[in-house]
Amino acid sequence: MRKFVIDMMGSDAGSAMALAAVKTYHKLHPEDALILVGKTEEFQEAASFATLVHASDVIEMEAGALEVIRRKESSMVVAMHTLLEQHADAVISAGSTGAFLSAATLILKRIPGVLRPALVTGFPNLGRGNFVTLLDVGASNTNTAEEIAQFAYMGSLYSQGAYGIEKPIVKLLSNGSEEGKGSPVGKEAYPLLKADPKVDFQGNIEASQIFAGSADVVVTDGYTGNIMLKSFEGMAKAMGKLMKQGFTKNFKTKMGYLLAKSGIDTIKDTMNTKKVGGAMLLGVNGLVVKAHGNSDPEAFESAMEVAAKLTDAKMIEKIAAGFAKVEQK
Repeated sequence: MRKFVIDMMGSDAGSAMALAAVKTYHKLHPEDALILVGKTEEFQEAASFATLVHASDVIEMEAGALEVIRRKESSMVVAMHTLLEQHADAVISAGSTGAFLSAATLILKRIPGVLRPALVTGFPNLGRGNFVTLLDVGASNTNTAEEIAQFAYMGSLYSQGAYGIEKPIVKLLSNGSEEGKGSPVGKEAYPLLKADPKVDFQGNIEASQIFAGSADVVVTDGYTGNIMLKSFEGMAKAMGKLMKQGFTKNFKTKMGYLLAKSGIDTIKDTMNTKKVGGAMLLGVNGLVVKAHGNSDPEAFESAMEVAAKLTDAKMIEKIAAGFAKVEQK
C-alpha cells in the first residue's frame, strides 16, 4: 500500500480540480492511502476514502521561494511536514514551483552528497518508444559544471527506475554535437561527464535530436532545461491546433480526418504533455512530484501515477544508496 500526501490548494483551478483527480486515482488504486491537505471544507466529500488535514493558508502561484519561510500554515508547507510525520511515500502539488521546491529543500533536506536538487521530466523518445529523461528543467536558473555532472548520475538512476533502462545513454544539451560546442558551463561540464565512470556519457546532443532516440538522459542547466520544456509544451499545443484547423477546413478534409483518425489519435497521445503529468525533484529526502500549475484533472492524476511508479521503483532509496557509495570512496 502506498501513502501519498496531496496539496489540494496550489493549482490555478484550486481544490475542485485536485478533488476530481483524487477521485479518479482512488477508483484505480483503492488500496492506496491518501492524505489531502488544504481548506477541508472544500473537499469534505473525500472524507469517505481519504484522511483530511486542514491548512488555512494558500501560497499564491506567483509567490517566490521565500514565501515558505513565513507561510507555515499554507497547504504546501503543511503537506511537506505531513509527509515526514506520517512517513508517507510522496507529496504531490501543483502550486508555485519556486515555493514548492524551496519547501522541499528546507523541510526534507538534501540527500547527503547531492550538491543541488534537480527537476526531472520525460519527453517522448520516438526512436525507442519510451521516454528520454531531461534535467534540470527549472529547479535552478544557474548551475555549476559539477552540479550538471551530478544531474547525469541522478538522471541515470531515475531512467533505470522509472523506465527500466538498464544502462541509460547520457548526453549533454548543446548547440552542436561536436566536442567543444556549448555554453560556458556546458563546456566545463563536458570533461567531468566524460571522466565519470558511473554514467554512460556519449557526448553532446542538439535539441532537435532529443526525440530521435539517441539518448536516454539529457542534462543541462535549469534555465536552458526550462526553456526546452516550455518550448515542447507550446509546440505540442500548436500541433494540435494546426491539425484541428487543417482537418476542419472543408468537407474533404473532414472525410480525410475520419480515414486517418487512428493514426492522428496515436500522434496526439504521444505528444500529450498531460500523460507525463509532473516533474520530480531529485536529490531531496522524499519523493516530491510537481504537477503543472494549470493542470486539469487528467494531468494531476497523471502526476499521482508518476508518484506511484517511482514509489514502486524505490527511487529515493536508490539515489540515496548511490550517493552513499560515492561518499564512501
